[in-house]
Amino acid sequence: MTVSEPDSPAVRFGGDAVVVSCALTGVLADRRQCPDIPYTPAEIGQEALRAYEAGATVAHIHARNPDGSPSWSVETFAQIKAEVSSRCPIVLNFSTGTLDDDTAPQEAILRQVLPDVAALNMGTMNYAKYSERRRDFVFDMVFPNPISKITRLLRAMNEAGVHPELECFDAGHTATIVPLMDMGLLKAPLELSFVMGVLGGLPVSVQALQLQASQVPAGSSWQVIGIGRIQWRMVAAALVLGGNIRVGLEDNFYLPDGRMARSNGELVERAVRLTQDVGRRPATLAETRAMLGLGA
Repeated sequence: MTVSEPDSPAVRFGGDAVVVSCALTGVLADRRQCPDIPYTPAEIGQEALRAYEAGATVAHIHARNPDGSPSWSVETFAQIKAEVSSRCPIVLNFSTGTLDDDTAPQEAILRQVLPDVAALNMGTMNYAKYSERRRDFVFDMVFPNPISKITRLLRAMNEAGVHPELECFDAGHTATIVPLMDMGLLKAPLELSFVMGVLGGLPVSVQALQLQASQVPAGSSWQVIGIGRIQWRMVAAALVLGGNIRVGLEDNFYLPDGRMARSNGELVERAVRLTQDVGRRPATLAETRAMLGLGA
């Protein structure tokens, strides 16, 4: 089979162009673990520029206070948008992930700051990390995302004209798109993210990724989000299967050779190199907006 044949994975799942996303900061890790995680809006803006110059066209963003703690301040998100936009035209993807059932702060950010894209967690799960060295759990919590919370955030996104990125930690999360499409809350083309490497979610395997990819509606796009050092193997698998990819200091601190990255740009550079090594290429900004169903 050649790559030009219609049933080739690359043709079915997105062609040669690859959307490279970068998750700049997250909320769980801090500078004790990785000294180059950005906290302030200016630092996040500079990291977005580094990622963009390295080949990323989407920046996934959480907000932090100056001490590194998470922030849901509208003003902080607005400052981040201004700092990023003044440096580069990268697509802005804001997190809406919260342990609280009250989503008023997230809805206010969507309606007032208007990112291009917002991430939406698609189901409740055990969210844990286990240390084989300690033979104990590093942390163990429940990440609650009932349907009522999902639909509330989706309605806010639809009203604000913000495109949802559907973060699926398990196959049941992905299946939830079906009733939401039937309700009219989700409309094609969809953008799905398959998060792999969180204990309580999908196992880290090519077979699990293939199962997830098989649920993607025709004409929609998907990416893999690998958590921890296993990220690079899942990036490689997604590239072979025709998906998009995400890297960044939120997900993984380490380069493939085991060295800690000094910036998000370093991680994107390696992801771009891997993309080219398998015969694909990073999507341009215009291609990214078209593939994700965004306006020009």
